[in-house]
Amino acid sequence: MVTHVTHFFAEKEIAKKWYVVDATDKVLGRLAEGIAKIITGKNKPEYTPNSDMGDFVIVVNSAKIKVTGNKELDMIYYHHSLYPGGLKKTPLFRMRAKTPNFMIKKAVWGMVRHTPLGRKQFKKLKVYADSKHEHTAQQPIKIEI
Repeated sequence: MVTHVTHFFAEKEIAKKWYVVDATDKVLGRLAEGIAKIITGKNKPEYTPNSDMGDFVIVVNSAKIKVTGNKELDMIYYHHSLYPGGLKKTPLFRMRAKTPNFMIKKAVWGMVRHTPLGRKQFKKLKVYADSKHEHTAQQPIKIEI
């Protein structure tokens, strides 16, 4: 006699929603943590670790994100070209001026799984430097993180 059976939800059983987050004056790490929870589906009671339960997240005003402490000058993003001597270092203040979307994407990517499922979930993140985005047809819900 089985008294309790756990139901694992399939991806097709869960309806996907779209959310808009305004990054103006939000702290980078805390915002990235909230976004990672939504795109992986960990904020839902139906969360299943081996299925894509997450929703889509649109981040606007990524250029206006805030960092705490002295990270504006001290935090460095590294990139290697895979050639000898090909290490490139970019401080956060220069990255903000050049590609502000990369800061949020890099922070969220560090918080999702580095597996095929994690890559699929990461594609649900859309980041824009200003307040305009091209996803109005999806009727996104504005939320605060």
